[in-house]
Amino acid sequence: MSLEQKKQYTVDDIYELPDGVRAELIDGEMYMMAPPGRNHQDISMNLSTSINQYIRDKSGNCKVYAAPFAVFLNNDDETYVEPDISVICDKSKLDEKGCHGAPDWVIEIVSPSSRSIDYYKKLLKYKTAGVREYWIVDPMVDQVIVYKFDTDILMQYSFTDEIPVAIYDGDLRLRIKTE
Repeated sequence: MSLEQKKQYTVDDIYELPDGVRAELIDGEMYMMAPPGRNHQDISMNLSTSINQYIRDKSGNCKVYAAPFAVFLNNDDETYVEPDISVICDKSKLDEKGCHGAPDWVIEIVSPSSRSIDYYKKLLKYKTAGVREYWIVDPMVDQVIVYKFDTDILMQYSFTDEIPVAIYDGDLRLRIKTE
């Protein structure tokens, strides 16, 4: 849900929100975030754990962060997002505040209130910012849409499919439904 546009919001407005209130900022427009549900959190935890374990097993250099984790997508003060999962391989983008620039891989887990933002607004922002791979995990339809922006490939999977991760040349394969 977008706040009424009375002004162009900035990252400073995000930091002025009361404790416990979360929002994202896309091109100066603020979007309030509802707390995630249990299923959302189960998916996030399972994916984050699997990705992190893969990176550790391969002695990889990438870092995995689950929300809330600040991504200053365009290195400006008008876009601030908290992807459900961010994988960053260029450690020079990281500091104590978060990631400055595009993560290599972003996963958004759709909730009813985030549907249009995840499918449209963030899709465009992530692509233009330089994210290499974007997954939209939609528990309402048991579907994952994978965008490989560097090759302009779009793939659709079910929660029971083994989904290859493009940034790891398909060596890592993940399944959303683990039960």
